[in-house]
Formats: sequence, structure tokens, C-alpha cells
Amino acid sequence: MLAANRAAGVRVCLRLSSIRTAVDPRYRRIYAAVAAIPPGRVASYGEIAARAGMPGRARLVGRALAETPDDLDLPWHRVLHADGSIALPRGSRGFREQCRRLRREGVEVRNGRVRLARFGLRHDLDRELWHLG
Repeated sequence: MLAANRAAGVRVCLRLSSIRTAVDPRYRRIYAAVAAIPPGRVASYGEIAARAGMPGRARLVGRALAETPDDLDLPWHRVLHADGSIALPRGSRGFREQCRRLRREGVEVRNGRVRLARFGLRHDLDRELWHLG
């Protein structure tokens, strides 16, 4: 991930506004939701679908990420299965890259899985709503 992306996703937001009109509008919403995941946090495919206004469309999120335009720098590595596991085949180059990127942001990855209770987006929301330490 680029330093500009790590520093609050500025580059991602700028690039999102320049996506060609040929991109599916649903994909634009998905890309915006992925771009909004802060460094050190993760979200499931289903959470991204819901945040993009398409609850129940987790597979569409996976398809959109697979078809991301080459010039769009998204924090794709922050998107996981609902159980916190990495979707890419264990041991593949993509799997290793996703683990490396997450760890670089301080996310603990153990056996290809991330504890969503600790690193998920809901963790922050719960802390804010319930004023947890």
C-alpha cells in the first residue's frame, strides 16, 4: 500500500472521483466503502456490501474487488470473510501479500485469520457508542 493511502486514504479518495463513467455504479459505491476502511481495521465482504447500500451482496463485493481497475489504489487487503479469514488460497502469493500488508498496519493475523472483535470496524463503533475504554 502506498504511503499516501496509509495516511488517511487521501490518494484513494482522489482516485475514486476520477473513475471512468463506464464503471458499474454499484462498484463505485463498493470502492468508496473499501476506501473508507481506516488503516489497522478490517471489514467483511458483507459489511462492505451493507455500507455500500447493498446488504446481502457480499459476493458482488468480491467480484468488484476482483475487477478493480489497475489505476485504482484500494486497500483491498482490509476486506475479509465474515469469520475474519483471508479469502485467498492459503500459501498463495496474494495470501502472503495480504497478511504482510495487514501486519504492517498492526493487524494481528494468525493462521490466516483476524479477530474481528479486535480489528473490525464494529469494534470502533461499539467503543464509541458504549464509551468503552
